[in-house]
Amino acid sequence: MRKKTSGVRSRKSTIVVRAAPRDRRRALLSFDGRTEQAAIGRSGLTAMKREGDGATPRATMKLIGGFTRRDRVSLPPTPLPIRGIRRDMLWCDAPDHASYNRPVRAPFAASHETMMRNDGLYDVCLVMDWNISCRRRQVGSAIFFHLIRPGYEPTQGCIAVSLPAMKRLIRHMRRGMVVRVA
Repeated sequence: MRKKTSGVRSRKSTIVVRAAPRDRRRALLSFDGRTEQAAIGRSGLTAMKREGDGATPRATMKLIGGFTRRDRVSLPPTPLPIRGIRRDMLWCDAPDHASYNRPVRAPFAASHETMMRNDGLYDVCLVMDWNISCRRRQVGSAIFFHLIRPGYEPTQGCIAVSLPAMKRLIRHMRRGMVVRVA
């Protein structure tokens, strides 16, 4: 039987992301006593996230689910709901569109992210509840937890880790798990 805590989250239920020393575009991600390197937004962290600012929101976000390129990546078992990415899958990032910060299907004329990317960033792409359950225009969209670019190049505002780190983490991830960017 699992021991209940009195309103305090256990270490195993929260992933903590903190800016790395000397480089605002890099981060250290801690979970269950382990620390991983991560990339964050090209503009570092911000408490005032705006669409297109290149910053990662300083926030507490719950994991909702994710997507994977099953043709390129094999993931270990995870309690997190994961769907396969198809060619017609997009994510709307047009603030004035009714589908802002929502998945959409091609063809789609408004501004969007393509989920099936050639660069591998979204081969594993986890959706965090940033501006999704309580959506506001211009506050940022497509804030994902995904794979890194070579050399831990900065993201457009997301959190990114290596594929080996993602595979270690995803085994423990579940819907509602907290990612705290501090």
